Amino acid sequence: MSEEEEQGGRIFFSNVGRSMELEDEIRLTSVGIDIGSSTSHLAFSRIVLERLDTRYMVVERTLLHQSEVLLTPYAGDNEIDAEALGAFIAEQYGRAGLKPEAIDTGALILTGVAVRRRNARAIGEIFSAQTGKFVVVSAGDGLETTLAAFGSGAVARSGRSGRVMNVDIGGGTSKLALCEDGAIRHISAIDIGARVIAFDANRRITRIEEAGYYFARRAAIAIELGALLTAEDARRIAASMVDVLFEAMQGGEMRRETADLHRLPPLPAGPAPDVVTISGGVSEFLYADAEQDFSDLGSLLAVELRQRLANWSPRLERPQQGIRATVVGASQYTVQVSGSTIFVDPLDMLPVRNVPVIKPALAFDEEIDAAAIAQAVRESLARLDLSDGESAVAVCYEWDGSASYRRLDAFCRGVVDGLAPILHNGHPLILVGDGDIGGLVGMHCKQEAGIAKLVSIDGIKLDEFDFIDIGAMLETSGAVPVVIKSLVFPSLGLGHEAFDRD
Repeated sequence: MSEEEEQGGRIFFSNVGRSMELEDEIRLTSVGIDIGSSTSHLAFSRIVLERLDTRYMVVERTLLHQSEVLLTPYAGDNEIDAEALGAFIAEQYGRAGLKPEAIDTGALILTGVAVRRRNARAIGEIFSAQTGKFVVVSAGDGLETTLAAFGSGAVARSGRSGRVMNVDIGGGTSKLALCEDGAIRHISAIDIGARVIAFDANRRITRIEEAGYYFARRAAIAIELGALLTAEDARRIAASMVDVLFEAMQGGEMRRETADLHRLPPLPAGPAPDVVTISGGVSEFLYADAEQDFSDLGSLLAVELRQRLANWSPRLERPQQGIRATVVGASQYTVQVSGSTIFVDPLDMLPVRNVPVIKPALAFDEEIDAAAIAQAVRESLARLDLSDGESAVAVCYEWDGSASYRRLDAFCRGVVDGLAPILHNGHPLILVGDGDIGGLVGMHCKQEAGIAKLVSIDGIKLDEFDFIDIGAMLETSGAVPVVIKSLVFPSLGLGHEAFDRD
Protein backbone atom coordinates (compact mmCIF):
# COMPACT_ATOMS: atom_id res chain seq x y z
CA MET A 1 0.00 0.00 0.00
CA SER A 2 1.41 3.37 -0.98
CA GLU A 3 1.83 6.21 1.49
CA GLU A 4 -0.71 8.25 -0.48
CA GLU A 5 -3.32 5.54 -0.18
CA GLU A 6 -2.68 5.10 3.53
CA GLN A 7 -3.11 8.81 4.21
CA GLY A 8 -6.16 9.13 2.00
CA GLY A 9 -9.74 8.30 2.76
CA ARG A 10 -10.09 4.76 1.47
CA ILE A 11 -9.24 1.80 3.62
CA PHE A 12 -7.11 -0.78 1.84
CA PHE A 13 -5.95 -4.22 2.86
CA SER A 14 -2.38 -4.51 1.70
CA ASN A 15 -2.40 -8.25 1.06
CA VAL A 16 -5.10 -8.09 -1.63
CA GLY A 17 -5.17 -4.40 -2.54
CA ARG A 18 -8.89 -3.95 -2.20
CA SER A 19 -10.91 -0.97 -1.05
CA MET A 20 -13.68 -1.60 1.45
CA GLU A 21 -15.64 1.35 0.10
CA LEU A 22 -16.11 -0.34 -3.26
CA GLU A 23 -17.30 -3.77 -2.11
CA ASP A 24 -20.67 -4.97 -0.88
CA GLU A 25 -19.12 -8.00 0.79
CA ILE A 26 -15.80 -8.28 2.60
CA ARG A 27 -14.12 -11.53 3.64
CA LEU A 28 -11.43 -11.22 6.28
CA THR A 29 -9.03 -13.67 7.88
CA SER A 30 -8.58 -12.88 11.54
CA VAL A 31 -6.36 -14.16 14.35
CA GLY A 32 -6.79 -13.76 18.08
CA ILE A 33 -3.82 -14.27 20.40
CA ASP A 34 -4.21 -14.49 24.17
CA ILE A 35 -1.02 -14.44 26.25
CA GLY A 36 -2.06 -15.16 29.82
CA SER A 37 -0.21 -15.56 33.07
CA SER A 38 -0.64 -19.32 32.90
CA THR A 39 -1.58 -20.26 29.37
CA SER A 40 -1.36 -18.87 25.87
CA HIS A 41 -3.44 -19.79 22.85
CA LEU A 42 -4.66 -18.45 19.54
CA ALA A 43 -7.44 -18.98 17.05
CA PHE A 44 -7.99 -18.15 13.39
CA SER A 45 -11.37 -17.22 11.91
CA ARG A 46 -12.90 -16.21 8.62
CA ILE A 47 -15.28 -13.26 8.95
CA VAL A 48 -17.77 -12.17 6.28
CA LEU A 49 -19.09 -8.60 6.36
CA GLU A 50 -21.84 -7.08 4.24
CA ARG A 51 -22.48 -3.43 3.54
CA LEU A 52 -25.35 -1.78 5.39
CA ASP A 53 -25.53 1.82 4.15
CA THR A 54 -22.05 3.17 5.01
CA ARG A 55 -21.36 0.48 7.58
CA TYR A 56 -20.20 -3.12 7.22
CA MET A 57 -21.75 -5.67 9.55
CA VAL A 58 -20.60 -9.19 10.41
CA VAL A 59 -22.98 -11.73 8.88
CA GLU A 60 -20.91 -14.90 9.13
CA ARG A 61 -17.88 -16.17 11.00
CA THR A 62 -16.16 -19.53 10.70
CA LEU A 63 -13.54 -20.94 13.01
CA LEU A 64 -10.60 -22.01 10.83
CA HIS A 65 -8.13 -23.26 13.41
CA GLN A 66 -7.89 -23.28 17.18
CA SER A 67 -4.51 -23.88 18.77
CA GLU A 68 -3.71 -26.21 21.58
CA VAL A 69 -3.14 -24.53 24.94
CA LEU A 70 0.46 -23.71 25.82
CA LEU A 71 1.62 -23.18 29.36
CA THR A 72 3.01 -19.65 29.05
CA PRO A 73 6.81 -20.07 28.97
CA TYR A 74 9.01 -18.03 31.28
CA ALA A 75 12.71 -17.33 30.93
CA GLY A 76 12.83 -16.25 34.57
CA ASP A 77 10.54 -15.11 37.35
CA ASN A 78 9.90 -11.75 35.73
CA GLU A 79 10.19 -12.39 31.99
CA ILE A 80 8.10 -14.26 29.45
CA ASP A 81 10.18 -16.41 27.11
CA ALA A 82 9.58 -14.51 23.87
CA GLU A 83 11.51 -17.00 21.74
CA ALA A 84 9.51 -20.01 22.93
CA LEU A 85 6.25 -18.11 22.62
CA GLY A 86 7.14 -16.96 19.11
CA ALA A 87 7.97 -20.51 18.07
CA PHE A 88 4.61 -21.74 19.35
CA ILE A 89 2.71 -19.04 17.48
CA ALA A 90 4.67 -19.70 14.28
CA GLU A 91 3.87 -23.41 14.58
CA GLN A 92 0.15 -22.65 14.89
CA TYR A 93 0.24 -20.45 11.80
CA GLY A 94 1.71 -23.45 10.00
CA ARG A 95 -0.93 -25.83 11.31
CA ALA A 96 -3.62 -23.43 10.21
CA GLY A 97 -2.04 -23.30 6.74
CA LEU A 98 -1.75 -19.52 6.94
CA LYS A 99 1.09 -17.03 6.66
CA PRO A 100 1.22 -13.77 8.64
CA GLU A 101 0.79 -11.74 5.46
CA ALA A 102 -2.52 -13.54 4.81
CA ILE A 103 -4.01 -12.13 8.02
CA ASP A 104 -6.27 -9.10 7.55
CA THR A 105 -6.78 -8.22 11.19
CA GLY A 106 -6.46 -9.52 14.70
CA ALA A 107 -6.15 -8.81 18.40
CA LEU A 108 -3.35 -9.68 20.78
CA ILE A 109 -4.43 -9.58 24.41
CA LEU A 110 -2.08 -9.78 27.39
CA THR A 111 -3.95 -10.88 30.51
CA GLY A 112 -3.45 -11.86 34.13
CA VAL A 113 -0.02 -11.82 35.72
CA ALA A 114 1.49 -11.80 32.21
CA VAL A 115 0.66 -8.08 31.96
CA ARG A 116 2.85 -7.42 34.99
CA ARG A 117 5.90 -9.27 33.68
CA ARG A 118 8.89 -7.08 32.95
CA ASN A 119 8.90 -7.61 29.19
CA ALA A 120 5.12 -7.78 28.64
CA ARG A 121 4.98 -4.60 26.57
CA ALA A 122 7.88 -5.78 24.42
CA ILE A 123 6.09 -9.08 23.81
CA GLY A 124 3.05 -7.24 22.53
CA GLU A 125 5.15 -5.06 20.26
CA ILE A 126 7.05 -8.06 18.85
CA PHE A 127 3.95 -9.87 17.65
CA SER A 128 1.93 -6.85 16.62
CA ALA A 129 4.89 -5.70 14.51
CA GLN A 130 4.34 -8.68 12.22
CA THR A 131 1.64 -6.57 10.58
CA GLY A 132 0.29 -3.12 11.22
CA LYS A 133 -3.20 -4.54 11.41
CA PHE A 134 -3.35 -5.73 15.00
CA VAL A 135 -5.21 -4.23 17.88
CA VAL A 136 -2.99 -4.80 20.91
CA VAL A 137 -4.57 -4.71 24.34
CA SER A 138 -2.78 -5.07 27.67
CA ALA A 139 -5.77 -6.22 29.65
CA GLY A 140 -5.44 -5.02 33.22
CA ASP A 141 -7.70 -6.28 35.95
CA GLY A 142 -10.66 -4.05 35.08
CA LEU A 143 -10.65 -4.78 31.36
CA GLU A 144 -9.99 -8.49 31.85
CA THR A 145 -12.93 -8.73 34.26
CA THR A 146 -15.13 -6.90 31.77
CA LEU A 147 -13.98 -9.07 28.86
CA ALA A 148 -14.72 -12.22 30.86
CA ALA A 149 -18.21 -10.99 31.78
CA PHE A 150 -19.07 -10.37 28.12
CA GLY A 151 -17.23 -13.41 26.77
CA SER A 152 -18.90 -15.78 29.22
CA GLY A 153 -22.34 -14.53 28.21
CA ALA A 154 -23.09 -13.26 31.73
CA VAL A 155 -23.97 -9.75 30.54
CA ALA A 156 -26.45 -11.03 27.94
CA ARG A 157 -27.85 -13.61 30.38
CA SER A 158 -28.58 -10.88 32.95
CA GLY A 159 -31.01 -9.33 30.50
CA ARG A 160 -33.32 -12.30 30.93
CA SER A 161 -32.27 -14.09 34.15
CA GLY A 162 -32.00 -11.33 36.75
CA ARG A 163 -28.76 -10.61 38.61
CA VAL A 164 -25.90 -12.72 37.24
CA MET A 165 -22.45 -13.00 38.78
CA ASN A 166 -19.63 -14.28 36.60
CA VAL A 167 -16.50 -15.50 38.36
CA ASP A 168 -13.59 -15.99 35.98
CA ILE A 169 -10.88 -18.05 37.68
CA GLY A 170 -7.62 -18.04 35.79
CA GLY A 171 -4.07 -18.96 36.67
CA GLY A 172 -3.16 -15.88 38.69
CA THR A 173 -6.36 -14.01 39.51
CA SER A 174 -10.11 -14.39 39.86
CA LYS A 175 -12.33 -11.76 38.27
CA LEU A 176 -15.84 -11.07 39.58
CA ALA A 177 -18.52 -9.23 37.62
CA LEU A 178 -22.04 -8.56 38.86
CA CYS A 179 -24.41 -8.03 35.91
CA GLU A 180 -28.00 -6.85 35.81
CA ASP A 181 -30.42 -5.82 33.06
CA GLY A 182 -27.88 -6.55 30.33
CA ALA A 183 -25.12 -4.40 31.83
CA ILE A 184 -22.18 -4.74 34.20
CA ARG A 185 -23.00 -3.12 37.53
CA HIS A 186 -19.91 -3.92 39.62
CA ILE A 187 -16.54 -5.57 39.02
CA SER A 188 -13.78 -6.81 41.30
CA ALA A 189 -10.62 -8.92 41.12
CA ILE A 190 -8.65 -10.84 43.70
CA ASP A 191 -5.32 -12.69 43.81
CA ILE A 192 -6.70 -16.24 43.65
CA GLY A 193 -5.80 -18.56 40.79
CA ALA A 194 -5.03 -22.11 39.80
CA ARG A 195 -1.31 -21.55 39.27
CA VAL A 196 -0.30 -19.42 42.21
CA ILE A 197 1.33 -22.74 43.11
CA ALA A 198 2.38 -25.19 40.40
CA PHE A 199 4.30 -28.46 40.54
CA ASP A 200 5.79 -31.11 38.26
CA ALA A 201 4.78 -34.72 37.62
CA ASN A 202 6.54 -35.74 40.84
CA ARG A 203 4.60 -33.09 42.80
CA ARG A 204 7.68 -30.98 43.42
CA ILE A 205 6.83 -27.29 43.47
CA THR A 206 8.07 -25.39 40.40
CA ARG A 207 6.29 -22.04 40.80
CA ILE A 208 5.03 -19.96 43.71
CA GLU A 209 3.38 -16.56 43.35
CA GLU A 210 3.16 -14.23 46.34
CA ALA A 211 -0.48 -15.22 46.85
CA GLY A 212 0.62 -18.87 46.92
CA TYR A 213 2.79 -18.22 49.95
CA TYR A 214 -0.09 -16.41 51.64
CA PHE A 215 -2.61 -19.23 51.20
CA ALA A 216 -0.07 -21.86 52.23
CA ARG A 217 0.57 -19.94 55.48
CA ARG A 218 -3.18 -19.60 55.98
CA ALA A 219 -3.50 -23.38 55.67
CA ALA A 220 -0.55 -23.85 58.05
CA ILE A 221 1.57 -25.52 55.36
CA ALA A 222 5.23 -24.70 54.71
CA ILE A 223 6.15 -24.54 51.02
CA GLU A 224 9.25 -23.73 49.00
CA LEU A 225 10.48 -24.24 45.47
CA GLY A 226 11.57 -27.82 44.91
CA ALA A 227 9.70 -29.11 47.94
CA LEU A 228 7.13 -31.88 47.74
CA LEU A 229 3.47 -30.82 47.84
CA THR A 230 1.29 -33.71 48.94
CA ALA A 231 -2.21 -34.16 47.57
CA GLU A 232 -3.69 -33.45 51.01
CA ASP A 233 -1.67 -30.26 51.46
CA ALA A 234 -2.73 -29.09 48.00
CA ARG A 235 -6.38 -29.75 48.90
CA ARG A 236 -6.07 -27.76 52.12
CA ILE A 237 -4.52 -24.81 50.30
CA ALA A 238 -7.26 -24.91 47.65
CA ALA A 239 -9.92 -25.00 50.38
CA SER A 240 -8.35 -21.93 51.98
CA MET A 241 -8.44 -20.12 48.64
CA VAL A 242 -12.09 -20.94 48.05
CA ASP A 243 -12.97 -19.73 51.57
CA VAL A 244 -11.57 -16.33 50.65
CA LEU A 245 -13.02 -16.35 47.13
CA PHE A 246 -16.49 -17.13 48.45
CA GLU A 247 -16.19 -14.29 50.94
CA ALA A 248 -15.28 -11.95 48.08
CA MET A 249 -18.23 -13.21 46.00
CA GLN A 250 -20.69 -12.26 48.75
CA GLY A 251 -19.38 -8.68 48.88
CA GLY A 252 -19.90 -6.11 51.60
CA GLU A 253 -18.05 -6.31 54.93
CA MET A 254 -15.14 -8.75 54.93
CA ARG A 255 -11.99 -9.56 56.83
CA ARG A 256 -9.08 -7.15 56.35
CA GLU A 257 -6.95 -9.98 54.94
CA THR A 258 -9.51 -10.68 52.23
CA ALA A 259 -9.83 -7.00 51.33
CA ASP A 260 -6.03 -6.72 51.06
CA LEU A 261 -5.94 -9.52 48.46
CA HIS A 262 -8.19 -7.56 46.12
CA ARG A 263 -6.72 -6.03 42.98
CA LEU A 264 -9.89 -4.00 42.42
CA PRO A 265 -12.25 -2.69 45.13
CA PRO A 266 -14.41 -5.44 46.67
CA LEU A 267 -17.99 -5.93 45.55
CA PRO A 268 -20.47 -3.82 47.53
CA ALA A 269 -23.04 -5.27 49.90
CA GLY A 270 -26.30 -6.25 48.26
CA PRO A 271 -28.70 -9.11 47.58
CA ALA A 272 -27.28 -12.39 46.36
CA PRO A 273 -27.32 -12.90 42.58
CA ASP A 274 -29.94 -15.11 40.99
CA VAL A 275 -27.39 -16.95 38.84
CA VAL A 276 -23.66 -17.67 39.12
CA THR A 277 -21.51 -18.67 36.16
CA ILE A 278 -17.87 -19.72 36.37
CA SER A 279 -15.52 -19.08 33.44
CA GLY A 280 -11.76 -19.31 32.94
CA GLY A 281 -9.68 -22.45 33.15
CA VAL A 282 -11.13 -23.67 36.43
CA SER A 283 -14.57 -23.77 34.84
CA GLU A 284 -13.42 -26.65 32.65
CA PHE A 285 -12.93 -28.75 35.80
CA LEU A 286 -16.07 -27.42 37.47
CA TYR A 287 -18.25 -28.44 34.54
CA ALA A 288 -16.28 -31.70 34.11
CA ASP A 289 -14.94 -31.03 30.63
CA ALA A 290 -11.21 -30.95 31.25
CA GLU A 291 -9.14 -34.05 30.74
CA GLN A 292 -5.68 -32.48 30.75
CA ASP A 293 -3.81 -32.18 34.08
CA PHE A 294 -1.88 -28.95 34.37
CA SER A 295 -0.11 -29.87 37.64
CA ASP A 296 -1.68 -27.04 39.59
CA LEU A 297 -4.61 -26.34 41.91
CA GLY A 298 -7.25 -25.98 39.18
CA SER A 299 -9.14 -29.23 39.68
CA LEU A 300 -9.02 -28.89 43.47
CA LEU A 301 -10.39 -25.35 43.33
CA ALA A 302 -13.25 -26.64 41.18
CA VAL A 303 -14.14 -29.37 43.70
CA GLU A 304 -14.09 -27.00 46.66
CA LEU A 305 -16.04 -24.29 44.84
CA ARG A 306 -18.69 -26.71 43.64
CA GLN A 307 -19.33 -27.77 47.23
CA ARG A 308 -19.67 -24.17 48.38
CA LEU A 309 -21.99 -23.21 45.55
CA ALA A 310 -24.26 -26.19 46.24
CA ASN A 311 -25.17 -24.59 49.59
CA TRP A 312 -25.62 -21.03 48.25
CA SER A 313 -28.97 -19.74 47.01
CA PRO A 314 -27.99 -18.64 43.45
CA ARG A 315 -28.34 -21.19 40.65
CA LEU A 316 -25.07 -22.41 39.16
CA GLU A 317 -25.35 -22.27 35.38
CA ARG A 318 -22.87 -22.98 32.63
CA PRO A 319 -21.41 -19.97 30.78
CA GLN A 320 -22.12 -19.67 27.09
CA GLN A 321 -18.43 -19.10 26.41
CA GLY A 322 -15.17 -19.19 28.27
CA ILE A 323 -12.81 -16.28 28.07
CA ARG A 324 -11.48 -17.76 24.81
CA ALA A 325 -14.56 -16.22 23.25
CA THR A 326 -12.88 -12.82 23.42
CA VAL A 327 -10.15 -13.87 21.03
CA VAL A 328 -11.75 -16.49 18.76
CA GLY A 329 -12.03 -14.42 15.63
CA ALA A 330 -10.44 -11.58 17.60
CA SER A 331 -11.88 -8.59 15.85
CA GLN A 332 -14.17 -7.40 13.14
CA TYR A 333 -13.80 -4.43 10.87
CA THR A 334 -16.59 -2.02 10.05
CA VAL A 335 -16.37 1.19 8.10
CA GLN A 336 -18.42 4.35 8.51
CA VAL A 337 -17.97 7.83 7.18
CA SER A 338 -18.40 10.90 9.38
CA GLY A 339 -20.09 13.71 7.47
CA SER A 340 -19.57 17.44 7.15
CA THR A 341 -20.70 18.42 10.67
CA ILE A 342 -17.33 17.64 12.18
CA PHE A 343 -14.57 19.63 13.83
CA VAL A 344 -10.86 18.78 13.57
CA ASP A 345 -8.11 21.06 14.83
CA PRO A 346 -5.32 20.98 13.83
CA LEU A 347 -6.05 19.17 10.56
CA ASP A 348 -2.64 17.48 10.42
CA MET A 349 -3.51 15.53 13.57
CA LEU A 350 -5.23 12.95 11.40
CA PRO A 351 -5.01 10.05 10.87
CA VAL A 352 -5.17 8.45 14.31
CA ARG A 353 -5.22 4.69 14.77
CA ASN A 354 -6.20 2.03 17.30
CA VAL A 355 -7.94 4.45 19.66
CA PRO A 356 -9.96 2.62 22.35
CA VAL A 357 -13.59 3.64 22.72
CA ILE A 358 -15.46 4.26 25.95
CA LYS A 359 -19.22 4.65 26.07
CA PRO A 360 -20.10 6.12 29.46
CA ALA A 361 -23.68 6.12 30.72
CA LEU A 362 -24.46 9.81 30.18
CA ALA A 363 -27.71 11.46 31.29
CA PHE A 364 -28.86 14.15 28.86
CA ASP A 365 -31.46 15.66 31.18
CA GLU A 366 -32.96 19.07 30.58
CA GLU A 367 -30.19 20.42 32.82
CA ILE A 368 -27.00 18.46 32.10
CA ASP A 369 -24.92 17.84 35.24
CA ALA A 370 -21.24 18.39 34.36
CA ALA A 371 -20.06 16.60 37.52
CA ALA A 372 -22.16 13.54 36.69
CA ILE A 373 -20.80 13.52 33.13
CA ALA A 374 -17.23 13.64 34.48
CA GLN A 375 -17.88 10.81 36.94
CA ALA A 376 -19.44 8.60 34.26
CA VAL A 377 -16.39 9.16 32.04
CA ARG A 378 -14.03 8.28 34.92
CA GLU A 379 -15.97 5.09 35.61
CA SER A 380 -15.71 4.05 31.96
CA LEU A 381 -11.97 4.72 31.95
CA ALA A 382 -11.53 2.62 35.09
CA ARG A 383 -13.62 -0.23 33.70
CA LEU A 384 -11.31 -0.53 30.69
CA ASP A 385 -8.06 0.22 32.57
CA LEU A 386 -7.51 3.51 30.78
CA SER A 387 -7.33 5.82 33.80
CA ASP A 388 -3.55 6.19 33.66
CA GLY A 389 -3.80 8.47 30.64
CA GLU A 390 -1.16 6.62 28.64
CA SER A 391 -3.22 6.52 25.46
CA ALA A 392 -5.78 8.64 23.67
CA VAL A 393 -9.40 7.64 24.21
CA ALA A 394 -12.50 8.23 22.10
CA VAL A 395 -15.65 9.13 24.03
CA CYS A 396 -18.80 7.86 22.33
CA TYR A 397 -22.05 9.65 23.21
CA GLU A 398 -25.66 9.70 22.03
CA TRP A 399 -26.82 13.31 22.26
CA ASP A 400 -30.42 13.89 23.26
CA GLY A 401 -32.32 17.17 23.44
CA SER A 402 -31.57 20.73 22.44
CA ALA A 403 -28.07 22.06 21.79
CA SER A 404 -28.39 25.19 23.93
CA TYR A 405 -25.26 26.94 25.14
CA ARG A 406 -25.83 25.85 28.72
CA ARG A 407 -26.31 22.17 27.85
CA LEU A 408 -23.34 22.14 25.46
CA ASP A 409 -21.16 23.84 28.06
CA ALA A 410 -22.05 21.40 30.83
CA PHE A 411 -21.47 18.41 28.56
CA CYS A 412 -18.13 19.62 27.21
CA ARG A 413 -16.77 20.66 30.59
CA GLY A 414 -17.85 17.37 32.14
CA VAL A 415 -16.11 15.33 29.44
CA VAL A 416 -12.95 17.44 29.65
CA ASP A 417 -12.89 17.04 33.44
CA GLY A 418 -13.41 13.27 33.23
CA LEU A 419 -10.64 12.92 30.65
CA ALA A 420 -8.17 15.05 32.63
CA PRO A 421 -5.43 12.34 32.87
CA ILE A 422 -5.55 11.76 29.09
CA LEU A 423 -5.53 15.43 28.15
CA HIS A 424 -2.83 16.22 30.73
CA ASN A 425 -0.53 13.79 28.92
CA GLY A 426 -0.93 15.69 25.66
CA HIS A 427 -3.39 13.36 23.93
CA PRO A 428 -6.15 14.91 21.81
CA LEU A 429 -9.76 15.13 22.87
CA ILE A 430 -11.63 12.69 20.61
CA LEU A 431 -15.44 12.80 20.66
CA VAL A 432 -17.71 10.58 18.56
CA GLY A 433 -21.44 11.27 18.42
CA ASP A 434 -24.21 9.35 16.68
CA GLY A 435 -26.29 12.40 15.73
CA ASP A 436 -25.54 15.57 13.82
CA ILE A 437 -23.88 17.72 16.44
CA GLY A 438 -20.15 17.01 16.16
CA GLY A 439 -19.33 20.45 14.74
CA LEU A 440 -21.09 22.35 17.53
CA VAL A 441 -19.55 20.21 20.25
CA GLY A 442 -16.10 20.57 18.74
CA MET A 443 -16.31 24.35 18.39
CA HIS A 444 -17.51 24.70 21.97
CA CYS A 445 -14.65 22.57 23.31
CA LYS A 446 -12.21 24.67 21.31
CA GLN A 447 -13.56 28.14 22.05
CA GLU A 448 -14.96 27.75 25.57
CA ALA A 449 -12.88 24.94 27.10
CA GLY A 450 -9.64 25.90 25.37
CA ILE A 451 -8.80 22.43 24.03
CA ALA A 452 -5.76 22.65 21.73
CA LYS A 453 -5.98 19.26 20.00
CA LEU A 454 -9.45 18.12 19.11
CA VAL A 455 -11.35 15.68 16.89
CA SER A 456 -15.15 15.82 17.10
CA ILE A 457 -17.03 13.67 14.57
CA ASP A 458 -20.58 12.42 14.33
CA GLY A 459 -22.91 10.10 12.47
CA ILE A 460 -20.99 7.12 13.85
CA LYS A 461 -22.32 4.13 15.79
CA LEU A 462 -19.85 2.72 18.31
CA ASP A 463 -19.85 0.41 21.30
CA GLU A 464 -17.55 -0.08 24.23
CA PHE A 465 -14.70 -2.47 23.31
CA ASP A 466 -14.43 -0.86 19.86
CA PHE A 467 -11.16 0.57 18.59
CA ILE A 468 -11.26 3.17 15.85
CA ASP A 469 -9.03 4.55 13.12
CA ILE A 470 -9.95 8.04 11.90
CA GLY A 471 -8.50 8.73 8.47
CA ALA A 472 -7.35 12.00 6.93
CA MET A 473 -10.09 14.36 5.78
CA LEU A 474 -11.38 13.74 2.26
CA GLU A 475 -10.68 16.79 0.09
CA THR A 476 -13.78 16.26 -2.03
CA SER A 477 -16.31 16.14 0.82
CA GLY A 478 -14.70 17.35 4.04
CA ALA A 479 -15.69 14.04 5.64
CA VAL A 480 -13.40 11.56 7.34
CA PRO A 481 -13.44 7.77 7.00
CA VAL A 482 -13.64 5.80 10.22
CA VAL A 483 -12.58 2.17 10.54
CA ILE A 484 -14.15 0.43 13.52
CA LYS A 485 -12.47 -2.63 14.99
CA SER A 486 -14.65 -4.47 17.46
CA LEU A 487 -13.94 -7.46 19.63
CA VAL A 488 -16.30 -10.20 18.49
CA PHE A 489 -18.12 -12.22 21.12
CA PRO A 490 -19.17 -15.37 19.28
CA SER A 491 -22.55 -17.03 19.51
CA LEU A 492 -23.02 -20.19 21.53
CA GLY A 493 -20.93 -23.09 20.30
CA LEU A 494 -18.01 -21.36 18.61
CA GLY A 495 -14.94 -22.34 20.58
CA HIS A 496 -17.12 -23.58 23.45
CA GLU A 497 -15.49 -26.94 23.63
CA ALA A 498 -11.98 -25.55 23.89
CA PHE A 499 -9.97 -25.65 27.07
CA ASP A 500 -8.95 -22.30 28.47
CA ARG A 501 -7.11 -21.52 31.62
CA ASP A 502 -6.58 -17.79 31.83
